[in-house]
Amino acid sequence: MTTAYAWYFKALELVGDCGELSREHMKTLGVSESDPQPGFFRRRSHKDGPWQTVAIWLDATGRLVCLVDGRQTDAESIWTFACRNPISEETYHAVRGGSDWPGEPAPAPALTNVHSDPFEALKAEFESDKEIAEAFLKTPIKTKEQADKAATWTKRLSAIANKAVGLHKVEKQPSLDESRRVDEKWRDLKEEPKNLSTKMKRHMDAYLLEEQRKERERQAAAQAEADRKRREAEEAARKAADISSNPSDPVDLAAKAEADRLAKEAADAEREAQARNATAGRTGSKVSLRTFVSARITDYDALLVALKDRSEIREVVETLANRAARSGVELAGMEIASEQRAA
Repeated sequence: MTTAYAWYFKALELVGDCGELSREHMKTLGVSESDPQPGFFRRRSHKDGPWQTVAIWLDATGRLVCLVDGRQTDAESIWTFACRNPISEETYHAVRGGSDWPGEPAPAPALTNVHSDPFEALKAEFESDKEIAEAFLKTPIKTKEQADKAATWTKRLSAIANKAVGLHKVEKQPSLDESRRVDEKWRDLKEEPKNLSTKMKRHMDAYLLEEQRKERERQAAAQAEADRKRREAEEAARKAADISSNPSDPVDLAAKAEADRLAKEAADAEREAQARNATAGRTGSKVSLRTFVSARITDYDALLVALKDRSEIREVVETLANRAARSGVELAGMEIASEQRAA
């Protein structure tokens, strides 16, 4: 028996009961998919699933027998999944008898019909685990057994988070599909008229710019005429003031009337000289020239210095610096920092 179980006892010696063989251990021991070894092991039923007991031995005829959770199975089909996790014979029989796995949290309580909704079921599972995990966090980790339990809890909580991501996607997917269908239905009818409208406006740019040039010429001429009439009005008003102020004097009355007439013409000419924006279209559909302001970079380095204290620039620089650090590239003005933490 000792010879038949030599591989198993060596593996158990390397990692202990319920330990996990590393790649280096596997190389040292030598693992072949077609050469299962007798012993006691455990394996996951599926990714992040519960542990299953595995027992492999040679019967009286020398034939290899394999039981997975008490059910006979082909040893070669499960060997590469089970061989990494040797367990003691005592643990095997204890778990088969109903005990919990050493260092493992107790399985979540069975869910009743009250939690038939996947969200409520997973929430109940998390609330149960959360209470135990938070109590565990209040005590410093000082032993390997405590560290093993903490590692198990991180795996279990991560599994809940991953399951929540999957369930969330499943529940949300129909809404996303319907949203995409509606978006696709309306996309062309929203975008094509808008794009065509923009093309029409660009088609009018040359005409409106020419109209604006003519308007500037008209405004300049009108302003010159307004200035001339304003000077005439000022001169007539001065002359009227120099003449006798006798209200009944015909000369005085005529001079004042002329001054008033010229003042009115000057005011009308000033209004005529006001700028008019070049437009096209009738009321409700008018199109006119508008001023759009944008930056034209003339000195990139100087602009970066001017913007360096803005939070948006700092965020972009930090993102690029972290990307460079993860690639092992140390740029001027930064250094690569590292820290170790449980993962």
